[in-house]
Amino acid sequence: MRLIKRKYLDDMIDVMGTPDIKVITGVRRSGKSELLNMFIHTVKENDSRANIIYINYNLDEFDALKQYKELIQYVSSQYDEKKNNFIMIDEVQMCTDFEKAINHFHAEGKYDIYITGSNAFLLSSDLATLFTGRTYCIEVYPFSYQEFLEYYYLENSNENFDRYVLEGGFAGSYFYKDIDKKYHYISDVYKTMIVRDIVQRNKIQNIPLLDSISDFLIDNVAKITSYRSITDTLNTNKADTNDKTVGTYIKYLCEAFAFYKVRRYDIQGKRYLSTQDKYYLSDHAVKYAIQGTKNMNYGYIYENIVAMELIRRGYEVYVGVLYEKEIDFVAMKRNEKLYIQVSDDIGTDFENDTFKREVDSLLKIKDAYPKILIARTKHDNYQYEGIQIIDIANWLAE
Repeated sequence: MRLIKRKYLDDMIDVMGTPDIKVITGVRRSGKSELLNMFIHTVKENDSRANIIYINYNLDEFDALKQYKELIQYVSSQYDEKKNNFIMIDEVQMCTDFEKAINHFHAEGKYDIYITGSNAFLLSSDLATLFTGRTYCIEVYPFSYQEFLEYYYLENSNENFDRYVLEGGFAGSYFYKDIDKKYHYISDVYKTMIVRDIVQRNKIQNIPLLDSISDFLIDNVAKITSYRSITDTLNTNKADTNDKTVGTYIKYLCEAFAFYKVRRYDIQGKRYLSTQDKYYLSDHAVKYAIQGTKNMNYGYIYENIVAMELIRRGYEVYVGVLYEKEIDFVAMKRNEKLYIQVSDDIGTDFENDTFKREVDSLLKIKDAYPKILIARTKHDNYQYEGIQIIDIANWLAE
């Protein structure tokens, strides 16, 4: 498989040498192990004498180190006081009580520590509890459209964007030329994530219910939903569940990075709203892999792609609410704020109903922050009443 330099590598270089425990996390098969290997190569290039203590628990040669005391003993035996010492551990959760070993190494203050692992065992909410030292989390996502183009040596074009929409960002699927085989790979990744990262960790007994909730969220991606609406739908199909259980299972799905929850934000009242949210897949191609490509609604798929791109770019993302109208995204980053609508086809003139509907909500916002309509225009950027109209492929390729 071809490796490309991803922005996460620069993030790792920026924190190299800090006393933090560097934790690489993200959805299964998003490229965490490849990123660690690229970082090892970078360290060697910059410091040929660096002492890199590398442990990959996917390899049989490290089976003897799957108890934390053996791991401590091995790392200590590899330490070289005359060199810069790095600890690089891939799939750290496969070592029993791994946090005891990592805390031991951190307390010694002799190592620059980097670990990857199953997201189910390295939840951002649990890091402060697991590790007594400060952690720096680097979350890795499936390939963006830019990375997709770079991987295949492609230029931004309508044809290549349409291909990305169908294939998605799980780079492991790029080995396969046939689209059905690509979807088979993605489906296996998703189902493995549910079984290993969710069912096993949380000791779930009612697996059919988890599958039903997952299917509901996939079917309703980018739509406003609530625990109550999901419960009512499932109970109509004789699932016999309740809001609390549904909420717990959705929490597990989000912790495994299968979905990203986006809350609603009252633009006028400047407050967050509860009970109803939107859920986006970590990679939009999962929807095709699980449910097929019939009756595709490109508007929702484009919205999913834009949501994940905003998250990749470091924005806090919310669904905007203004006078009972919805703004697809309010994206915030420090002092920056963007209002974004996403659409499929907005037509070729300013008078059609689709265009008017999409810009109407944005025009009602009275502050001076940028307002953007991202759509499948297939044209260069232009403006309407101060609103930037941007083709989605061009926006993703910026």
